[in-house]
Amino acid sequence: MKSILLATTIFVMVLTVAVQAQNSSEKEVQTTIEILFEGMLETDRQKITDSFTSDAIMQTVVKNEQGEVAIRNGNLEAFIKSIGSAEPGRLHEKIGGYEIKIDGELASAWTPYEFYVGEDFSHCGVNSFQLMKTADGWKIFHIVDTRRRSNCVE
Repeated sequence: MKSILLATTIFVMVLTVAVQAQNSSEKEVQTTIEILFEGMLETDRQKITDSFTSDAIMQTVVKNEQGEVAIRNGNLEAFIKSIGSAEPGRLHEKIGGYEIKIDGELASAWTPYEFYVGEDFSHCGVNSFQLMKTADGWKIFHIVDTRRRSNCVE
């Protein structure tokens, strides 16, 4: 009976430590993404740059002129330059929540959003982030999003 109790206690302790480690990593991933959006709002190029790996991929799922689904590739440097030239407080991405999955040094985050330019609604959609854990913390190496003007998450 004592060995069953001891085994159960050890199992619960190991499970608790694993859950706490996972929660800590999820918070770190979320913080990386939040810093990116803070950087956008504040037009802080350094915060934006620090959120990404230097070779990050940026893409958007779009419909082309024929109505076919396609991928539009973005450019990290151009993105940073355009955000950095905006008026502080003008670009605001409101996140509707975070769904984060982690396996070792790989994380995936799904974030519904609404995007505003000043007070004006621009578009909504979902961001799909892929992050890797580096010596400097979690960094975004791939982001793909959708964009639409209707059927937005409330």
